[in-house]
Amino acid sequence: MEEKKKIATREAYGKTLAELAATDKNLVVLDADLSKSTKTADFAAVAPERFFNVGIAEQNMIGVAAGLAACGKTPFVSSFAIFAVGRAFEQIRNSVAHPQLNVKIAATHAGITVGEDGGTHQSIEDISLMRTLPNMTVVVPADAIETEQAVKALAAYQGPAYLRLGRLATPQINDENYQFKLGETVLLRPGRDIAIFACGMMVAVALEAAELLAQESISATVINVHTIKPLDIDAVVESAGLCGAAISVEEHSIYGGLGSAIAEALAENCSVPFARVGIDDKFGQSGSPDALLRAYGLTPTVIATRAKAVIARKNAK
Repeated sequence: MEEKKKIATREAYGKTLAELAATDKNLVVLDADLSKSTKTADFAAVAPERFFNVGIAEQNMIGVAAGLAACGKTPFVSSFAIFAVGRAFEQIRNSVAHPQLNVKIAATHAGITVGEDGGTHQSIEDISLMRTLPNMTVVVPADAIETEQAVKALAAYQGPAYLRLGRLATPQINDENYQFKLGETVLLRPGRDIAIFACGMMVAVALEAAELLAQESISATVINVHTIKPLDIDAVVESAGLCGAAISVEEHSIYGGLGSAIAEALAENCSVPFARVGIDDKFGQSGSPDALLRAYGLTPTVIATRAKAVIARKNAK
């Protein structure tokens, strides 16, 4: 298989913010002393008067952003996901989501592919936390191209939003003709035997799993669910119903994230055999990203095996 170009979604985030600085004068960016890692330093370089490093004070950063939004600005706030979401959850809930202020929380270094930083820094609960909040939009882009378009879409969107970004360079799955639409899934590969719903960096892995299944004459639909909330329920139900079986794949806990969102939609609208592939009620640990993905079963081989098990349940009916 041809090796695809790899770019971290956080890299695309920083470049897009810098690009928007010239055209959106209401855009302001806040960071909690991690701008080189989150790549908001790119924005600071071109619009220093609209960049605010609040220091290691994530709760305060959210409060400042809420105030700026109340004054008509469009703040993007960034830190590592474990801090931006975990440490500042109360402020996000009460100062941003409850009053529906136009704050965009763009958290980087999400998931276990933070790697050697270990379980304390690997946020695997952030999608769950954010999707439970009323008024909150949740977006998990699959590659750099989708990240660029998602940042632009969220900058134009009025309301609270959470954008989940990664540390690791990931394969580019979209081309320059790709068009991101907030709240709509993307059909990447049509199939008939099982629907694979994936988000973030796991979309590329799901496509590899579909290739493995094809070698066994199993036809898999692969769908990129970049918007976890609001979920494209109609597309989820249609794809699962056509295939008669489905699995979800995410670099996140299987509780409360993409898998839970898909399960809820199917339970209420389309009863088909279903399984969740993700992190099963465990914390992360220190290790290289590749070693951790293998340790937690987030590989094409494991996904293909789980898919075959779900298809067997369908065929046993």
